[in-house]
Amino acid sequence: MIRLEKLCCRQGRRLALSEITGSFPPGLTALAGPNGAGKTTLLRAMAGLHPVASGSIDLGGLGRSDIALLPQAAKLDRRFPVTCADLVALGAWTRIGALRHVNSAYRHEVSDALDAMGLAGLEDRMIEDLSAGQFQRVLFARLMLQNARVVLLDEPMTAVDTATEEKLRETILRWGDEGRIVIAALHDNHMILRDYPRTLLLSLEVVAWGASAIALSAAHRQQARRLAEARDSA
Repeated sequence: MIRLEKLCCRQGRRLALSEITGSFPPGLTALAGPNGAGKTTLLRAMAGLHPVASGSIDLGGLGRSDIALLPQAAKLDRRFPVTCADLVALGAWTRIGALRHVNSAYRHEVSDALDAMGLAGLEDRMIEDLSAGQFQRVLFARLMLQNARVVLLDEPMTAVDTATEEKLRETILRWGDEGRIVIAALHDNHMILRDYPRTLLLSLEVVAWGASAIALSAAHRQQARRLAEARDSA
């Protein structure tokens, strides 16, 4: 269980999250809300990558190495000369150390993860040569090597093809069934209602947090939009 207590974060001088209180149990939880609602900031704060201005994040005894974050693929620079296998192998760094050699056992894990993502035989392909869907599958393969108890996903389905979306969906549902805490920032309400039992609807503050059908009610979504419009006007 991850517990937030009056969590506040800032982007420069601007408030990015205000008084967020609630908990994430094992299983799947969606983060929903308009653009600029604070979804990415919240994921980064839980991963220890964004400073907390006030309040707290209680990881329930978990360490930062127990948390894996998938950032938005569009924000990653794919021009860095690295192969699919080498990028996936980075998922094992908490187990082998950043400077130690990736031995044959880990290489087998890399190949198995790529195979599970439908990318067998692409170990030596440079990431800049991949399609958007293939690149997202490689990032999921890296998460598989991390084998984290908490998985944070920032818009994991953006700009991927239908086959990739289904492959990633299968993986996410399996993680939830395994009892991991999976928190995903998503814009597709249909997907949320189909797959995610719980939703946190954000608009810098908590608009609703609970069963997805209730959190994503028309009234709550309208309230989230009003808050975003008021913020933009200000």
